[in-house]
Amino acid sequence: MKIAVIGGTGLIGSQVVTDLNAAGHEAVPHSKSTGVDVISGQGLDAAVAGADVVVNLTNSPTFDEASPAFFQTSMDNLLAAAHKGGVGHFVILSIVGADQVPELDYYKAKVLQERILAAGPVPYSIVRATQFMEFMDAVMSWTADGDTVRLPATPIQPIAAKDVADAVARVAAGAPLNSIRNIAGPEIFSLDELGRITLSHKGDNRTVVTDPTAGMFAVVKGDVLTDEHAHLAPTRYTDWLS
Repeated sequence: MKIAVIGGTGLIGSQVVTDLNAAGHEAVPHSKSTGVDVISGQGLDAAVAGADVVVNLTNSPTFDEASPAFFQTSMDNLLAAAHKGGVGHFVILSIVGADQVPELDYYKAKVLQERILAAGPVPYSIVRATQFMEFMDAVMSWTADGDTVRLPATPIQPIAAKDVADAVARVAAGAPLNSIRNIAGPEIFSLDELGRITLSHKGDNRTVVTDPTAGMFAVVKGDVLTDEHAHLAPTRYTDWLS
């Protein structure tokens, strides 16, 4: 199959392209660096021409109130190009439990993206993933102050980016789900505990203080985890750290 991976040069996209090509498909990465702009629409028709599948892994440049406009415009442009090009399957990557955290603008934006896709003219699949292990340093940086890192005790089930890419590639190579597939790592931690594990492994002497008001994940509910139907990835957090 020919598969156009929009956002195909990023953390997940580059690995999805590698996985798909290794499986014998023709996966082509597209991004701003290759002349494709999902907001202006530049290069989209050419990018999806002849593609059997479009995988959209582009992301809003911000997590604030501007993020819904990004997903509205980018999805409108991509779906129009995909429909015009006769694409038979459209895949996006979203967030487990996004619809349960309306307090976060970014989560609301991802739900909007899902709804636009589901209402669109192209058969689709939505892969929802839990928090990436690779983002733990960024999460801690948001609330770091001197020798202290403040984190809430929000339960999370982190997943390695490689496992996310593998799951997206498998879905892209299959028949449209016309529904959602949840994927997650194999372990559940509280976010403050995960911070302590991370700092200890790095030999970082900063102290993690449990603060229920700290950072973006403070408003994420404790039950925003996967259910028994989720696909669990194999990589454990300490193995990933190593």
